Parts: sequence; structure tokens; C-alpha cells
Amino acid sequence: MERIPYLGHTIYRWQVGPSTFLALPEKGARLMHWNVTLGDGSVRDLIHWPEMDKLDDVAKVRGGNPILFPFNGRTYDRGEMGFWRAEDGVRRPMPMHGVARQGEFKVKRLDERGFSAVFVPGEEAKASYPFDYEFVVSYRFEANALYVELELTNLGQTPIPWSAGHHFYFNLPWTEGLARKDYVVEIPAARTLRRNETGQLVDGPRLQPRETLDNPALIDTFHTALRGHQFQVTERTTGARLRFRTGFSNTTAKDATVVTWSADDKVPYYCVEPWMGPANAPETKIGLHHVGPGQTQKFLVDITHG
Repeated sequence: MERIPYLGHTIYRWQVGPSTFLALPEKGARLMHWNVTLGDGSVRDLIHWPEMDKLDDVAKVRGGNPILFPFNGRTYDRGEMGFWRAEDGVRRPMPMHGVARQGEFKVKRLDERGFSAVFVPGEEAKASYPFDYEFVVSYRFEANALYVELELTNLGQTPIPWSAGHHFYFNLPWTEGLARKDYVVEIPAARTLRRNETGQLVDGPRLQPRETLDNPALIDTFHTALRGHQFQVTERTTGARLRFRTGFSNTTAKDATVVTWSADDKVPYYCVEPWMGPANAPETKIGLHHVGPGQTQKFLVDITHG
């Protein structure tokens, strides 16, 4: 592990076998980039990070893996976006994707295989999510894999709601000359959902178990009612794969969700996002988890390249 100056910040670089990882733990606990050196010496960029000349607002960078906490996507209160209502009946503001991706973190572990960082709530976070808690993001890097754990501990006396997730920006295509039609996503979902203009969940498109990533119906779709905890993306010409696996500790996986999204068909990335539940969980209650006083829950994701 080494420290590297980058646009006025210090980032960290890990070399683990053929894999190289870059991260900025103090700013949103952001994993920035992952590439793998192949046997022929070529480099396969897996997690996308854009070229830039300044890093004023990490939360707005479309790259790496923004951490979505305490809630995924947009929240609504009685049809109005940007708010949520807790069990105490109080309406509070909530930015899209929550408060962690733009927040400060304090590093508690930094070693040759990764890091752990604790969220330090600022004024925005305290106003939006006024609970007594500890939220920790932990990464472990392996030769051809990464493991990431979101951990929420309730330090207070009342249950804490959450429904967190990840927003991985994967480089696409991985191989020069290929296109989205050359990649297949396989998600064992029995149901797809979308969000309407008032934040309610409605039925999504009919999709096959295997879909090529050029299918526009995949964009902004919640894949849920999962028949298992694994899914994958495959490059058809080479058979190269990214295999995903999710897990939960001390809570149910019943409403676990995978989101497929891209800004348009021209951008050099495609997002495959493991979430604890669909968007607007505080209002719909679908995918909403509660951590009891003194309890800890975890959401775990591992991604393997091969």
C-alpha cells in the first residue's frame, strides 16, 4: 500500500497480485478504481474513474463506488421528493442516495489489504438522520476480488431504520473494440420494479434471466425477489466475468435488490448496484431494515474477476 498525491488530496494505492486498487477513504470512503493486469501484460480496467483536473465535490464524480447511506436512491414523503418521515412522525430532508457519499470519514484501519473508515456526520447528516450510531465501511482487497462491508451499530435507545447500498461504476467495454451488446448480465430476479413520479414502486419491464447490456429496458430498473445471492456480468467474446455475491448479517435478505443503470448509451461506464432494498424504502417499507438498540447489522458484497 502506498500514498499518492492526487488533485490536492492523498489517495491510497494497493497492489494485490494482478489487481491494483485506488481509494480515498476520508472522502465518502470512496473506492475509486480497480484494474487487473492480464497474462499477456495488458490491463483490464474494471471500475471506472474519469479524467479530471479538480476534485472539489467527490459526491458528484461519476466513478468508483459511491456509498449510499442511510437510504438508496430518492426518498419521498407523501409524494414530495427529497424528504422522509421516520417513526416519530417528523418530516426530515434527505439528499438523493443519502449523506455518506458526500461525507467525511475517519480511517480506523489501513493496511496492506484494505481499509476501514468510520462516518463522521456533519450538520447535513445530523439534520437528515438524527440518530446515535456508528457507520463503518470496510474494504478487503484480494488478487482478483474485492470485499466490502457496510456496518451500522445502534448506540442509542430506539431502533434505527436504514436501507443502504453501492453504486459501482464499471468500465464498459472492458476490451477495446467491443460494445454493450457484447456483455450479458444475469440476475436471478423474479420481479422488476421502477419508481414513479411520486416515489411509489410500480411493475418494471419484462426481462429475461440473461440480458445484453444494450437493452434500454435495463436502465433504472430494480431487480428484486432474488432467487439467490449471486449474479454476474460476462464478456461474451472472452468469457471474462465479474461475479457478485451479497450477504446480510443480523437481518433478512428478503427485499435485496440489484439496480442496473447508465446515464446514456454513450458514457464509458455501466452501473450494477447491490442494494439492501429498492429506492424510497422509508415510505414503502420495502427493503427497510431496523437496527435495534445495542445491535449491529451488516450488508456485505464481494466481487470476483475471472
